[in-house]
Amino acid sequence: MEPRVERGHRCVPHTADVRIEAWAPDREGCVAEAVAALVESFTDPAGASPNAEREFHAPPAADDDLLVGVLDEVIFRMETADELPLTTEVTDDGAGGLLVRWRTTGTAEVELTGAVPKAVSLHELRFSGDGTGWSCTVTLDV
Repeated sequence: MEPRVERGHRCVPHTADVRIEAWAPDREGCVAEAVAALVESFTDPAGASPNAEREFHAPPAADDDLLVGVLDEVIFRMETADELPLTTEVTDDGAGGLLVRWRTTGTAEVELTGAVPKAVSLHELRFSGDGTGWSCTVTLDV
């Protein structure tokens, strides 16, 4: 079976929280799409310009834990440094972890359009790959 070539993300309806889905041909691309979905779940980043570059190393862990670790880091940086990623590049660090590079902007530079996530829920978390690519579904506590 051919790997899927498209990648993307979306928000899906959920009762009291926000639920995002992301997909890509590879694990790293799926994590990057999940970051974009997280940011777009509560902001409109269109028109914002990056003003800094940041790196984050997610240490070796299970795939689910890597995804949660990266998304938690986005929420942490938003709360403590007032910054949000506009672009995300994720690579395998070769030792079971991920190296994440962000081009970021200040939170004041984007328009809020929804409830700000407070945490990543482990409830009904799904992150897996198969012969067609990788996908994830994540609930964000707001």
